[in-house]
Amino acid sequence: MAPARTPSPRKPSISSHAPAETSLPRRAPVQQRSRERMDRILAVASSLIGSRGSDQLKMGEVAEQAGISIGSLYQYFPDKSAIIRSLAERYSLESRRCIEEALLPVTSLAELEEAYGSLIDVYYALFKAEPVMRDIWSGMQADKQLMALELAESRLCGMMLAQAMARAHNGRDPAIYAARAFMIWQLGEAAMRLAISVDEAEGGAIVSAFRQMTLREILTP
Repeated sequence: MAPARTPSPRKPSISSHAPAETSLPRRAPVQQRSRERMDRILAVASSLIGSRGSDQLKMGEVAEQAGISIGSLYQYFPDKSAIIRSLAERYSLESRRCIEEALLPVTSLAELEEAYGSLIDVYYALFKAEPVMRDIWSGMQADKQLMALELAESRLCGMMLAQAMARAHNGRDPAIYAARAFMIWQLGEAAMRLAISVDEAEGGAIVSAFRQMTLREILTP
């Protein structure tokens, strides 16, 4: 069973968090009304991507359903790629918080094994359940800025994993585990992408194999 402190899978909130610092909207929402408008734009875009995919996302339709003019939409986002990147950054921020919540309390090998194993299950369940995240993730390899976002997130999450490994291995220097943890996290992104691109039975087997393989590396001093 997952440890009580490990968060359960949940759909990231589109409206509750500001974009990460690398977002590329034209106008940064300062006033409450502007923030609400940006949240509405992203909520509409998320719904449209979830129903038809990002390739079919049209700026005019986003503006119409968000109740704003196309000119106002372009003040916030120059094109649909900027909308998709902002959505990706919001999902990444939510995922990072989930990872931090799971790994920060880790102080022993047993806790590390439980927390990491549960995070793998959380990630897989989240991406199976959320079509927007699947669509954005599958398109990352064709967008250099999305690829850079994924790499930056892997570095941050890998650092949290390295710190947890160091605490679990009797307070050793996290730098010892930095390269290993970074590589594990980046490989995890690829493994999850593969798992959601095949049928559920094969996807589950891939995730299970990845968990077992990486746990051996994580639990090794």
